[in-house]
Amino acid sequence: MIYLKLVCMTLIWGGAFISAHLVAQQAEPFSAAFVRFAIASGLLMVFARNQSAPKPKLKRKHIVWLILLGLTGIFGYNALFFEGLKTVEASRAALIIANTPITIALLSAIVLKEKLTILRIVGILISVSGALLVISRGKLSNVIYQPLTWGELCILGCVLCWAVYSLIGKVVMKDLSPLPCVAYACVIGTVALFVPAVAEGLLSEVGGYSLSVWLNLIYLGVFATVVAFVIFNQGIREIGPVKTGLFINLVPIFAVILSVIFLHESVTKSLIAGAVLVISGVYLTNRQTA
Repeated sequence: MIYLKLVCMTLIWGGAFISAHLVAQQAEPFSAAFVRFAIASGLLMVFARNQSAPKPKLKRKHIVWLILLGLTGIFGYNALFFEGLKTVEASRAALIIANTPITIALLSAIVLKEKLTILRIVGILISVSGALLVISRGKLSNVIYQPLTWGELCILGCVLCWAVYSLIGKVVMKDLSPLPCVAYACVIGTVALFVPAVAEGLLSEVGGYSLSVWLNLIYLGVFATVVAFVIFNQGIREIGPVKTGLFINLVPIFAVILSVIFLHESVTKSLIAGAVLVISGVYLTNRQTA
């Protein structure tokens, strides 16, 4: 049953790219991110309070780390996510963001001095090659001669934000359990998103959101954030972090399939080739950890 749940989790996360792309066409990035995590924060705090596991005491030293988690994984990532998806196709964005584990591996080697084996290096090179193929739409010379668009820079910023978030998480989750940690980070990130969201016109525009926008924001807040996170942690508890982490390779595949079905995005040869390279590279990098 847990394997079926994990497949559903990756399907939900794949669908998040489609929902966010649709929301980004009508709502401003900070406003969309605020509403998403206002919904998610309340639910996560309820789950965190009701969890049966012992609740480690929150100490003063944790506050700074939790603020950094909120600013990187919630505030930065999601503002850039919605901004990037205004112009970047959902399928391409998913394949670029699929390089996040590669970025985490590189930063872990640089910052935490973790060993970077030959297999990991090969996996990183393969995955980055795939990302470049996707970004350049099959013409690698475009990477050199044509600057990245603002949307692509935002999606790459998502990768960096989540990588930094993950490294900080490694530190703070030595003392705090994952669910309360993420719940606190979500609340902090949501509070940080409020001021720029208001500056964008949240208070005057939120009442005018269409039913489609609200349904997609609820999907992102409830399913792509809370439900998927609960399943992910169930997977870690039942089959371990390595096997659970490998399921994330399915996310870009589902994102591409759902983008074709719901957004009618075209599947090009470069997109397929890039997807194979990215997923293969990420698999090799994670497999070495097993």
